[in-house]
Amino acid sequence: MFQLRATPTHATPIYDALSQTIPYFVPPSLRASLLDGTSPLLSWQPGRTPFSTGTSVLLAGAGYLAIIFTGQALMQKFKVQAFKLKQPFVLHNFLLSVCSGLLLACMLEEILPLWKRNGFYYAICAEQAWTKRMETLYIFNYIFKFWELGDTVFLVLKKKPLAFLHVYHHSATALLCFSQLLGKTSVSWVVITLNLFVHVIMYAYYMLTALRIPCPWKKAVTSTQILQFVLDLGVIYYASYNYFVNAYGLGKTLPNHGKCAAGKEHAVWSGCTILSSYLVLFIAFYQKTYKSKKAAGEAHTAFAKTAKQATSLAAEKDMISGTGGASQPASVANSDEKKRSSKSSGNA
Repeated sequence: MFQLRATPTHATPIYDALSQTIPYFVPPSLRASLLDGTSPLLSWQPGRTPFSTGTSVLLAGAGYLAIIFTGQALMQKFKVQAFKLKQPFVLHNFLLSVCSGLLLACMLEEILPLWKRNGFYYAICAEQAWTKRMETLYIFNYIFKFWELGDTVFLVLKKKPLAFLHVYHHSATALLCFSQLLGKTSVSWVVITLNLFVHVIMYAYYMLTALRIPCPWKKAVTSTQILQFVLDLGVIYYASYNYFVNAYGLGKTLPNHGKCAAGKEHAVWSGCTILSSYLVLFIAFYQKTYKSKKAAGEAHTAFAKTAKQATSLAAEKDMISGTGGASQPASVANSDEKKRSSKSSGNA
């Protein structure tokens, strides 16, 4: 069970600075509600917060799939040339990297003091760990997932192939965030902070490669994503186990650390299912991408070595043949010399 200590208000300078700055960059019609704290972007208000109902989420997902696959088909049918889009792509990735970093910093300055005062289990399972500020940050993270759908639009316009992993990951992540906001699962910050950390690196990588700046991070980014899902699942399975044990009255029978907050059971199932699928798919992607490249590289090296050996043997054979051909005329010349000597002796 939780052993709560006095919870003084802790400083959140990054969050405070952003909350005082951002309202002045939005239309006046939205500014007042942001400043007085009633905005549906600051608290989860079904029907008012963007994409806060099941219908709106499903329509957004269907629209995303329709746009990217229809766009891809039309570009192929009418033989539209690939768009360059270097500057918009660089700006898109720069902003996502920076904004992910700011959101990560805001979450850490909110959750780390709670963790320090009351322990890790409190931070992932107590209802009180779902603070008002954390809810606001979860909403902004959720909105980011729809912004990130632009990644796929760039791929379509640049006529790049659409991998199943890319489309599934972008679609499912928005659904995952929606389910956790509905369920108010306090453990959400673990998954989100790790994801934001990866995105800071990943979008910076995309930006640098677009600028043709050498950046050998691709394999490291994929490895970090896999590590992220391993850590996610370790914590999520642990929290889910404690939730189910106590939700079904097994708390006195099975070992556990107490209740774990989850307003909706579907949030627990969706979290475990989607994150597990990510781990499987990313490991498969890693093996296909990097193991196959390694095998191809080894095959190329072996072929080159064999070709080099064959060339050396051919050269050696030519040298031997050349030497044999030169020695034969010399022996013939010696024979002729002997005949001339014998003839001269006979004449004498």
